[in-house]
Order: sequence, then structure tokens, then C-alpha cells
Amino acid sequence: MYTPISIPFGAKMLFNTVKLKPGVELEDVELALGEMCNVVKNTYGGAKGGFIGGQVFRFSGFVSDEGSINGPGKTGEHIAIVTYWHSFEAHEKSHADKTFKDKFDALSELCTDSKELGYDMLWQGLPEEEGAETCETCA
Repeated sequence: MYTPISIPFGAKMLFNTVKLKPGVELEDVELALGEMCNVVKNTYGGAKGGFIGGQVFRFSGFVSDEGSINGPGKTGEHIAIVTYWHSFEAHEKSHADKTFKDKFDALSELCTDSKELGYDMLWQGLPEEEGAETCETCA
């Protein structure tokens, strides 16, 4: 359940922000969120449906002064669901399935908004090991 994931280059990333209704706390959505994530990994994982892995984050309230161009704007209480898929088509097929829709509907009852945006992977990397040769044009 809490194991590291490895994402192959070329994977599709879906980034979903889910804004909670006023007065709804993370503890209120944990069961619905957990059931939805469990359905995704067990029903659509790997060759069964193209799901590679995922992560769920709770907004901590931190907004980077150094990494923000126009200031923090309005954020509010929300969670981010990040999933990785072999294709956008596999993602859409899984999310059109009644098994997933039932779990997503239960989560959406506790939310005011959800936006799921798809991204193509352009780069990924890890820090270079000390003493390793580096590519001068890549640095």
C-alpha cells in the first residue's frame, strides 16, 4: 500500500485536484478515496487496464514564493491525486467503467470540484551520484 513506485519514461500522468466541501476534513474522505484508489490499482493495473501507479497528496498550505510567478492565488482545502497510465485511452476507459464510477461518485459527494488534467512526460531524472561523469550539454 505504501511502496515506492517507478514510472517508465513516456507514461501519461493525470493530475486531479479535488476540492473538499466546506467543513469536510480529510478524515471524512479517507474511506471513499481509499476504496476508489483500491479499485483503480486492482481492477485496471498493468495489462488489465494500463494503470502504472499513483499517489495521493493533501495540500499542506505551503505556497512557494520562489516557484510562484503570480502569487499564491486562492487555493483552499484540497487533495491531489496523481496517477500514471500507459495511455490516456486506458485511463478514460477505466473511468467510464461502472466499477470506478460508483467509487468516484461516493468521493464526489464530499467535494465541490474536481479537475483532472493529462500530461505527456517530457523528462525525468535522479540526482547524479557524486563523482559520476556528467554530460556538459545536459547540465
